[in-house]
Amino acid sequence: MKKRLVGLKSAISKFSGASADIYLLDGDKITFGKHFLTARETPGHTDGCMTLVSGDQSMAFTGDALLIRGCGRTDFQQGCPKKLYHSVHQKIFTLPDQCLVYPAHDYLGQTVSTVGEERQFNRRLTKSLEEFVDIMNNLNLKKPAKIDIAVPANLVCGIHEV
Repeated sequence: MKKRLVGLKSAISKFSGASADIYLLDGDKITFGKHFLTARETPGHTDGCMTLVSGDQSMAFTGDALLIRGCGRTDFQQGCPKKLYHSVHQKIFTLPDQCLVYPAHDYLGQTVSTVGEERQFNRRLTKSLEEFVDIMNNLNLKKPAKIDIAVPANLVCGIHEV
């Protein structure tokens, strides 16, 4: 896209470890025309997870942190169920009920939900922190094929100003 659109810039979380033109931190704004998106750090799936919220809080692009009736797995490098739980509850579930939620992808073909629906019906994130951690630690998902060569695993799952 950058070859076809002169001046186009890429943006990604500063904590992603990836390359981009712009590195985002919590609270940064991406302006386009008369609109803007506010970056909210939502680590837990990975340290670089970000949710982008429209200026009027009518839409949130949640990446892999919050999926429709689910959430991103936490067994990747830097993954941490406690961080993810706190991220979603403090940075996404605090948005208005009617805020539309657009995840990065959905395995069932769904494209949109709302904060209110997810706060009420999300089968993982409606649980207590302890129940959520137990669920996420016992998903028994197939190990991703290239996970060991991507980034060294983060062995510590701590909470720091989430």
